[in-house]
Amino acid sequence: MEEYRIKYYPTILQGIHLVILYIFIQTVVDFPLAVIDYYKGTEYLYNPVKKIALGVGSVVFILLYGIRKAKAPVLEIFPIKLFNPLVFIPIVTFLWGAHNILEDVNIWVEKLLPAPPWFWELFDRIFEGDYGFMGAFLKVAVVAPVIEELIFRGLIFNGFRKNYNGFVAVFMSALLFSLFHLNPWQMPATFLLGLLLGWLMLRTNNIFVAIIGHSINNAMVLLTVTYWQQIREHSIYLLERNNLLLLSALVMALSVVLMYFTSIPWFGKRRR
Repeated sequence: MEEYRIKYYPTILQGIHLVILYIFIQTVVDFPLAVIDYYKGTEYLYNPVKKIALGVGSVVFILLYGIRKAKAPVLEIFPIKLFNPLVFIPIVTFLWGAHNILEDVNIWVEKLLPAPPWFWELFDRIFEGDYGFMGAFLKVAVVAPVIEELIFRGLIFNGFRKNYNGFVAVFMSALLFSLFHLNPWQMPATFLLGLLLGWLMLRTNNIFVAIIGHSINNAMVLLTVTYWQQIREHSIYLLERNNLLLLSALVMALSVVLMYFTSIPWFGKRRR
């Protein structure tokens, strides 16, 4: 007789359903407002009050729905274990190298599938804050990482690593994370970030590592967009492109090694 295996929430299909449900809630409100703004020249879609209300409301609903379905303790879904804070140093260097290489990847994707003008307008909107740079930083490097990590490296990843092996859990949660952003031009970057954060969750078992790692990535992107010209004048970016890419790849490889050793779970060490 075949042994029955318990399936924990969410499975891959349930994870897909959860992401679609989250997007659906956002779309139900955003689409009518976008139509009104288009025909009447208003800015209802980007109203700060609307964004906060919808953002908080939809996230709270998804988290409560998922936690109820998971039937697991909150600290099991969103684990907080001791970790080595030095892990953030190689995270920064890895992301620096990855951003340099992803520039070429994005150019290739853009040639293969040219992005329409509205996409770049929408992309610029993401890094615009209602209160200047600090408003953009709060939105991009604080709010977004907390929301997305609680859902993807918390609720979804918790079920995936119970139901599947580590590779499948990391890969599928990263894939869902990249698809969640709903554009192919951002997919290489979000997929790589998802792989990194999923691996770190396996290593540290701490949701704050994923949140802070995500925040570091988004802050680096925001700073690059804001201070593009000044950054490009730095001597390291005056290197020949091939040399910069080689340096970036070496930095990434070394960073992975350092992350491996600095992400050893402290709670797993034996006490003498």
